[in-house]
Amino acid sequence: MKWIRPLSAQTTGTAGTLGGKAHGLVALHRLGLRVPAGFVVTTDACRAFLREGRLPEDLDGELATAVTALEASTGRRFGGPRAPLAVSVRSGAGVSMPGMMDTILNLGLTDAATAGLAAETGDRRFALHARLRFLSGFASALTGSDSGGGGVLFGGVPGQGDGADEVRAAEAIGAVQNRVRQRIGRTIPDDAARQLELAVGTVFSSWDTPRARTYRELHDVSHDLGTAVIVQEMVFGNRDGHSGTGVAFSRDPNTGENAPFGEVLFGHQGEDVVSGRALTRPLGELAEREPAVWSGLLDALDRIEGHYRDACYVEFTFQTGELWMLQVRPGRFVGGAAVRVATDLADEGVIGRREALLRVSPHHLRHVRTPRMETAGTVDILARGLGACPGVAVGRVATTADGAVRMAADGPVVLVRPETSPHDMRGLAAATGIVTARGGPASHAAVVARAMGKPAVVGVTGLEVDAAGATVTAGGRTVGEGALVTIDGTGGEVALGRPRVVTTGADAHLRRLLAWADDVSGDRSERDEARRLGDAQAVLRHGG
Repeated sequence: MKWIRPLSAQTTGTAGTLGGKAHGLVALHRLGLRVPAGFVVTTDACRAFLREGRLPEDLDGELATAVTALEASTGRRFGGPRAPLAVSVRSGAGVSMPGMMDTILNLGLTDAATAGLAAETGDRRFALHARLRFLSGFASALTGSDSGGGGVLFGGVPGQGDGADEVRAAEAIGAVQNRVRQRIGRTIPDDAARQLELAVGTVFSSWDTPRARTYRELHDVSHDLGTAVIVQEMVFGNRDGHSGTGVAFSRDPNTGENAPFGEVLFGHQGEDVVSGRALTRPLGELAEREPAVWSGLLDALDRIEGHYRDACYVEFTFQTGELWMLQVRPGRFVGGAAVRVATDLADEGVIGRREALLRVSPHHLRHVRTPRMETAGTVDILARGLGACPGVAVGRVATTADGAVRMAADGPVVLVRPETSPHDMRGLAAATGIVTARGGPASHAAVVARAMGKPAVVGVTGLEVDAAGATVTAGGRTVGEGALVTIDGTGGEVALGRPRVVTTGADAHLRRLLAWADDVSGDRSERDEARRLGDAQAVLRHGG
């Protein structure tokens, strides 16, 4: 059996074999968009690994062949001192599991390759930072800890540091290796081929972590599917002042409006956006700072929407002014946003009315009439951030994932964290709402909240969470764990107590969709919205 496939426009295979991420990358290739060169280790290899407890015997030979082909296509040498090739190693299951499995960036930056990268770029600080990011991320994956990946060790733009930065980086690299040795009895090898084999096994193993299993159980995903592993040439969003990374929706995921929406980070790598550890900027700032990248992104979003005939989500990086696409999938909007996208696409002639009706589930309609916190009058607003998932949640403050699980046994809780990570999965599942001090609409907390349909507020400036002291401070006021709060995932408010909640009425998009449903079913009797849509879908699916 062949365990590895190249990533190209000619690659064949289903999302079940290639994984959803790689399947999307193949689509991007076919659309003529720029994608870093790479290959995919299929889900078949993962299932074999999970059965046998080790990588398939002949996988090492296939990896060596795939790396040789990657070297030939990029003109670089994996782990070598001249024109060094570094790669990303990312998971990609057939079903999206945001942030639940491991990702390792900058793999292949051995001591020699790091020196080669410094010589090639003329920026030793950048090269050391990249190696530290690799070692920290790999250490986190190997030990099951949440190290932060070394992504924000230095401030400013690469190339603008001083000798002290280099000393700190060298000290940090040594500290990471010592931590790994203490936890697993060995350091990360200084051999690129061995690093890659170890990384593939580590990503496969992350399929069975408690956080991943919890996510699958919550979303009825089979434990037997396994994940693919995507290996691609690194594109460095932290290379210089004209580099960065971001995420973009072709339409607003909160409202469905036909306007690009997302976040960008200048001088950072991709994991910094989704982790929520760094302060992101609105996507539109690309138009001002990197107009060529912005133009390329708009073109890509237009092509991708045309391919999927739906709103879409992409992850991208730009290095020294050049745009690269890293991931794509349909937007998967819910509630009012799903209704608006379906009706707008029908109006645009992209899909028909019948397809629009089938795209919106009756479950979506239960979230269309969005509850909102009434903020006028005597409401005691503790803090404000960005609404990341519509709805209102009322519960008692929990400052840790374990605390949320424990407190949820006695009633609803709102998990309040500096930012969330996959290690918080049990607490996110137990909470009725989520608040974070950092991160934006594409951060881990926001993505998971939307997947679970839980109200969330992110990026609350000035919010401090003291997990050890079990307190939350905002606006000069401190409240203890257990305090009752209400959050509005649309407006981004966090209030003390239980303010009045109002529900918005049906908008024009919903009324039109329901009129189409009535035309199909032929029934205009008084029924709730979900039943009206469900009856129409039953007629369409059974050929009525």
